[in-house]
Formats: sequence, structure tokens, C-alpha cells
Amino acid sequence: MEEFFTAHFWVAVGQIIMIDILLGGDNAVVIALACRQLPPHQRTKGILWGTAGAIVLRVILIAFALTLLQVPFLKLVGAALLLWIGVKLLVPEEEGHSNIQGSDKLWAAVKTVIVADLVMSIDNVIAIAGAATGAASQHQLPLVIFGLLVSIPIIIGGSQMVLKLMDRFPAIITIGGMLLGWIAGTMAHSDPAVRDWLPQTTTWNYGLGLVGALSVFLVGTVLKKRAQPAS
Repeated sequence: MEEFFTAHFWVAVGQIIMIDILLGGDNAVVIALACRQLPPHQRTKGILWGTAGAIVLRVILIAFALTLLQVPFLKLVGAALLLWIGVKLLVPEEEGHSNIQGSDKLWAAVKTVIVADLVMSIDNVIAIAGAATGAASQHQLPLVIFGLLVSIPIIIGGSQMVLKLMDRFPAIITIGGMLLGWIAGTMAHSDPAVRDWLPQTTTWNYGLGLVGALSVFLVGTVLKKRAQPAS
């Protein structure tokens, strides 16, 4: 029980909430599009049931990811994917949502929300599983569930405010991308395949986290400049 009062636990909770806000921005768009043709009195039900189903499915996926991350080399692969996700966060691409079909039937709309969230949640699953590995092993799944539950009202109720803050303060996105790089570095450090030849010390853990954060920042900055049209 004392693990719940450690700094590592609450740092991981904060990371999970920030990851959900940064990588879950599209979820609000998908929910709105999927439920837009429902009668007004059913829209709230569609949003709530669709979100609940998507969250349950995500918890199951993350539970599998937490188990798989104990296999040698998979954390290294996950770290590489996280680095790429972090870079993509700094260099956003245009993402169309025209393929999200609305429905005037409640359960059809709920199914659309769940399926679309499943397709879009791979990056969230990897990032959240990586963040959770920073906590004690017996509390990783409860930590994931707690972080997701806390982030739900933030994503649904405050998504527009968060998006406006990101537009006004682009540094939030940069910090989020660097956070993913940090998690990638610390996750790679704890991979079973490298434990025998990399010192398992806090200094090395934080050092590789810093390397990951700076790598995302530098690569993302270079690619962002290249993507900008010449004036």
C-alpha cells in the first residue's frame, strides 16, 4: 500500500494523464463524428457507452502490453516506436476523419466509436505501458486504470480547451513529445536483454531518458523545419 504514496507512482500517473491528453485529442473528434446523426436525447448515451467500451478495450490491450514488455528486446522495439511517436507529435500531419461514418442508431454509433478508437489507440497503448513500467510491478495495471479514469473527463469535457491551449502554447506539444522520448529511454534501459551489460542505476536510467527526450526534440525540430514551406 505504501507504493501508492511514492513519487514514482504519482510521476507515472501524471505521465499517463499527459499522454492521454496529447495522444487522445482525436478521440473527441471521432466520438463527435460517430454520434453526430443520433437523436439529441441519445447523443449523451452514445458518447458514454462508446467511451466506456473504448476504455475497457484499451485496458485489456495495455494489460497484454505490460506482459509482453517483459520479453527480451520488446521494450527496445517499444522504445523505438515511442521515439517515432514523439517525433510525429512535434511534426503533426494532416489527418482526415471523413471515413468516420455517423449513424442514427445508438449501438451502431457505439460500435463505430469503439472500433475507431481501437485502430487509433496503438500509440496510446505503447506509451501508457511504457510509463507504467516506472511504477512497482504489482501496481502497474491499477496505475493504468487509474490514469485512464482520471483522463476521461479531461479528454471528453476539456478537449476543446486543451486543443486551444496547445494552439496558443505550442511548447505543450514539444514537452509532450520530449516526455515520450524520456519514457522511451527509461524503458529501453530496463529491457531484460540489456540488463546484464548496462548498469541498472538511477543515473543511467535518467541519462538514457534525457538522451531520448533530446533526440525527439532535435529530430522533431529538424523535420518540422524541413516540412515548413519556404518563404
